[in-house]
Amino acid sequence: MRELGLQAIYAKPRTTIVNKNHQKFPYLLRDLEINQVNQVWSVDITYIKTPRGFVYLVALIDVFSRFVISAKLSISMDTEFCLEILAKALKQSHPKIINSDQGSQFTSNEWVNSLTSNNIQISMDGVGRWADNIYIERFWRTIKQEEIYINPSDNLTDLHNQITKFIEFYNYQRPHQSLKYLTPSQVFYDDNTRRKRIF
Repeated sequence: MRELGLQAIYAKPRTTIVNKNHQKFPYLLRDLEINQVNQVWSVDITYIKTPRGFVYLVALIDVFSRFVISAKLSISMDTEFCLEILAKALKQSHPKIINSDQGSQFTSNEWVNSLTSNNIQISMDGVGRWADNIYIERFWRTIKQEEIYINPSDNLTDLHNQITKFIEFYNYQRPHQSLKYLTPSQVFYDDNTRRKRIF
């Protein structure tokens, strides 16, 4: 279906809602060689269908190591839950660039001011160009196909615990071919660094 450009017809929530009044920023990753930890972080929001409706998962990952730095589950798509994971992530480390889509959460004054006040360059995907943020899109595919779809949760508490457990596994136990079969934590942290709560 992907090769033929076919899609099932069903209602899906939009996680990228553009506010035309907000400032947009250029995409900075084209032709950029990403060769170190904390050079570029990616942030995005995805939706998860539950028996009671849709909930939303936001995450920040380090592009070079694929390490999920911070994540949060929410019943709404407000800017506040994005700011919470940013604040938590910045207590651990500090990137040169953060890349996002042009969703209203990431073009809001609060988000932009948080990045600029921390001397972080802002990069944004082109409209409809999901491949510009391919690294976090791959993580969404992984967590959904390997965990959420095959082990559906009945309530938010179980879903939260399920996601937390999977991200711990993904960061600390799951080797990546692109990382020469190291785990994201082995690349992101020195061996003596303690694990930090990301969720």
